[in-house]
Amino acid sequence: MTGLRWGILATGGIAGAFASDLRTAGLDLVAVGSRSQESADAFAARFDIARAHPSYEALVADPEVDIIYVSTPHPMHHANARLALEAGKHVLVEKAFTVDRAQAEDLQRLAAERGLLAMEAMWTRYLPHMVRIREILAAGTLGDIRVVTADHTQKISSDPAHRLNALELGGGALLDLGIYPISFVWDVLGAPADITATARLIETGADAEVATIMTHDGGAISTTISSSRAAGPNAASIIGTDARIDIDRVWYTPTTFRVVQPDGTVVEEYVSQVEGRGMQYQAEAAERLVRDGILEGDILPIAETVAIMGTLDEIRAQIGVRYPNEGVNHG
Repeated sequence: MTGLRWGILATGGIAGAFASDLRTAGLDLVAVGSRSQESADAFAARFDIARAHPSYEALVADPEVDIIYVSTPHPMHHANARLALEAGKHVLVEKAFTVDRAQAEDLQRLAAERGLLAMEAMWTRYLPHMVRIREILAAGTLGDIRVVTADHTQKISSDPAHRLNALELGGGALLDLGIYPISFVWDVLGAPADITATARLIETGADAEVATIMTHDGGAISTTISSSRAAGPNAASIIGTDARIDIDRVWYTPTTFRVVQPDGTVVEEYVSQVEGRGMQYQAEAAERLVRDGILEGDILPIAETVAIMGTLDEIRAQIGVRYPNEGVNHG
């Protein structure tokens, strides 16, 4: 480990989960920043953090902080990550990385100019069961992969003011939930050659359900379904000519999977043994990249994050969703 000193920007639920896992892993969490001193103090007391800042500007200016975890709502990611990068801090930015590709490209450029790490907090990719799945795929155990399917379906809230339903907060199933199965498909099959998307929009204009069918190199097909209004199996499968991998619910968290041959024979069963939620693995990966002087990790390079944001842009264009705060804004 590099001994990077972590600061957390914002104090919501996901920030609390991340802070807890940093403590579980014994990483160095030294500061938190919020929009109020009261909120920062409460978060700092909860997680035994030495310094609590009353603004994001004060947090990124803290000379004792090396890397910032950005956990604000999607539309704020670009401005908040830019603030940290301009202050010379590495950033781990919650997914979806930004609201569109243009913002992601801007952060990619800025990080490269400053020699800093900008990394998407797609924590699922770093979990031990996903590491093992990539090893199985690399070994050719499944043969030719023909189909990948995954869902992320939750019953959350029908309140129009809830952030999942408010377009000004990047609302809709796609950015918050759909990013998981779409990133998973990219991880297994790479970039889609063709994208078809459909959705059900609610009264606010946000997508409550969105489904995709994508084709990839070699003719493989992927399907994803996401919903913020109904809870489904939250399972995933990778289906090849020689075997398949069935990932149990909840597939994007520490879980179990099986490698199953066409005749039903189970040739491997994996059971996750993870302490905490599992968000520490992405933090440890970020520290290794900085230690090794690498700004493009192999698990999820920033270039792939940018390209995935382009896939989300295309899906939104097809389903008719546009956010009021799209595009690059340095203001």
